[in-house]
Amino acid sequence: MRRIIGTAVSALIVLALLAAALTAGGRALTELEKETLLILLAVCGCSAAFCFFVGEATRNFSQMDKLWSLLPIVYTWIVAARGGMKLRLVVYALIVTAWGIRLTVNFARKGAYRLKFWEGEEDYRWSVVRGSRFFRRRFAWVLFDLFFISVYQNLLVLAIILPALASMESAVPFGAWDAAATVAALLFLVLETAADEVQWRFHRTKKRLLAEGKTLTELPRPYDLGFNTRGPWGYMRHPNYLGEQGMWFSLYFFAVGAGVTSLSVFHWTMAGPLLLILLFMGSSALGERISSGKYPAYAGYIDRVYKYLPLRKFDPGRDEEIKPV
Repeated sequence: MRRIIGTAVSALIVLALLAAALTAGGRALTELEKETLLILLAVCGCSAAFCFFVGEATRNFSQMDKLWSLLPIVYTWIVAARGGMKLRLVVYALIVTAWGIRLTVNFARKGAYRLKFWEGEEDYRWSVVRGSRFFRRRFAWVLFDLFFISVYQNLLVLAIILPALASMESAVPFGAWDAAATVAALLFLVLETAADEVQWRFHRTKKRLLAEGKTLTELPRPYDLGFNTRGPWGYMRHPNYLGEQGMWFSLYFFAVGAGVTSLSVFHWTMAGPLLLILLFMGSSALGERISSGKYPAYAGYIDRVYKYLPLRKFDPGRDEEIKPV
């Protein structure tokens, strides 16, 4: 019940901020920004069509997952180039490029990319979603693939970089807001990079031990739990998600630095980072439901460690009550 209430309160806060951002508005796009947006929408539309038709043809629905880390790089450099390579736009694009490289490498080492681009490992969560009662009818899944996986996710990826677009023709020089946004975005990027690396090493070692013929309960702690509790994962359940959301929300403040906001901090482009937060609420809930079904100790881990607040450290060697059964 405590987790449900916490999630509901968080969702209400995000929705309130979303309403405030859309209501306050902020400076409208200039003609150059509108023209650039049309170019970005054309790329977005081509990507959505590719994801839908290739996903349906190959039954591999991670086509958008492969493009998720690449499209923002393309979008931000288009914006930077058409905006005259101003310092604010270049810094924004460089941060997004570093983020994109990190995420692409992390996804690639999981087997997501192949020379035959339509192949590769599919995100395990899609098979779980497809197996739900709601998608027993093929037509229901086709609609979900079209409107959520292909169209909505592509639009969301475009939406999260729109603060850069809204800043294209700003005459306000790079200042304190931009510097603060840069530092915050880089700190969140370091967090998710470290979290992904610890996660990768944990599961690689666990798979190697299991390949030697041992069962999960025969593995040394903490591998016998099945899920990672090392590094930042010992302090919060989703440090990588915190880093991801924090980075994109930090980058929004480049729009504040550009002086295009109303009521000091509100601009309609805040909708992108806020919608990303809502997406991760659903993604984290799905991931935890899957992990709880696979690992008996995971429910205790949820009770002991907060989702994003590093207030309590988890020690699998001393938390006897959550040992696997």
